[in-house]
Amino acid sequence: MMRDGIASTLRAQPDMELAGEAGDGHEAIEQFNRLRPDVVLLDLNMPEMNGLDALKVIRERFADARIVVLTTYNGDVLANRALKAGALGYLLKSSLRTDMVGAIRAAHQGKRYVPADVAVAIAKHLGTEDLSPREVEILRHIAAGLSNKEIANELGVSDETVKTHLKSVFSKLHVSDRSHAIATALERGIFQL
Repeated sequence: MMRDGIASTLRAQPDMELAGEAGDGHEAIEQFNRLRPDVVLLDLNMPEMNGLDALKVIRERFADARIVVLTTYNGDVLANRALKAGALGYLLKSSLRTDMVGAIRAAHQGKRYVPADVAVAIAKHLGTEDLSPREVEILRHIAAGLSNKEIANELGVSDETVKTHLKSVFSKLHVSDRSHAIATALERGIFQL
């Protein structure tokens, strides 16, 4: 339904043409290789291969590819990942009707498009230390309801190692407990459930 709505909106634009569609990341790469569109609107949440991985592959092969990513998450971490991977735009699904055409036009001109609230979140956390892959892994286990001891067993480390990682997570996220850490990580797009 969303793809149909996007297609309909684009077809209504006199200066735009829908070149093609893809249902997953692999197909998106294949379609880009075949069609070489001026601008790609790429959903970050796709089956098989997610949009961020597809974005990286496309940009590796075609450094001048102009890509606007589409997501439901307005967190600064996910936006940073997409922009660092080469996206020119970051578009929220909640603002598709009002912002999509403008975001595509901006990308076509080689300009960045980032919604104001996402830009504020990026600026707010600029210069803060990222969580390590292990810290994110521990947060995922916490979100799944595991105790420190269960996480330690799962990862093959000691309880103390898990506690040390958690202290680091709390410090980096400026939180004081597990629930707040999970909520903050989800809000910022560090990981998704």
